[in-house]
Amino acid sequence: METKEEAKPLINFVEQNKEEKKAKIFSHSRLSAFEQCKLKYKFRYIDGIIPEIEKTIESHLGSSVHSALEWLYKQIKFGKIPAVEELVIAYSDFWKEEYNSEIPIVKKNFGVEHYFNRGVEFLIYYYLEHTPFDDNTIDVEKEILINLDETGNYKIRGFIDRLAYNNKTEEYEIHDYKTSSSLPADDVFEKDRQLALYAIAIKEIYGMEKSVRLIWHYLSFKKIIRGNRTDEQLQKLKEETLNLIKSIEETKNYTPTKSFLCNWCEFKSICPAWGNKQKDKQLDLGKF
Repeated sequence: METKEEAKPLINFVEQNKEEKKAKIFSHSRLSAFEQCKLKYKFRYIDGIIPEIEKTIESHLGSSVHSALEWLYKQIKFGKIPAVEELVIAYSDFWKEEYNSEIPIVKKNFGVEHYFNRGVEFLIYYYLEHTPFDDNTIDVEKEILINLDETGNYKIRGFIDRLAYNNKTEEYEIHDYKTSSSLPADDVFEKDRQLALYAIAIKEIYGMEKSVRLIWHYLSFKKIIRGNRTDEQLQKLKEETLNLIKSIEETKNYTPTKSFLCNWCEFKSICPAWGNKQKDKQLDLGKF
């Protein structure tokens, strides 16, 4: 028969899941969707519309490269450093697994082969720069959950591409891989919300006194950008993020916002800002 002590882990697990169900859980991408275009937010997170094409060739490239690097570090964790050729083969497998010919290419002067080869270039560069991978990686694709308020009603969920601990600097490092063909200005990194939120989670896990370094790998530019946040900045970010969520909850009119980003939006084909409409249900155009 199960004792009370043996039952505790299961009880705790059940209670934790109950609490998560009660909580309102957001993500950085969800917040960004609202900031980019309120109608896009409504389509995705309120209406739950599944777009005809869920990703572009650029996002497919990004996900394939991320999957290959995750595979690489998992092999290393098991005590094996794959050859660079093995990494490229793994990348090719991930590419083929998720690719379909309907994925749109916005930049018409480039073909599928161009994007695939870019991923190969990124991975070879990364491999040669970081071998023998003695960077004390703790985890890859680490899931984190952050409480934004004292009651735990509002949370942020995210996944860290790679978490490491630098023994020399005695800092935790949050690594994020970017395959974008554009490099943001310096002030964008100073205001970056995603990795800063992850830093809050790492401090909550390992100790608020710990130092956390934010590291972006811009593979297109062979460039590594590093940053950090003070405790005061992180506290302010929590407050700003909570205020943004409450603003989202109070929103009634989800107006579309036209910009160059629309070219990569999976909902452009049903967006009234582009003279389109939903196929299954007529949009209430009076709201816009």
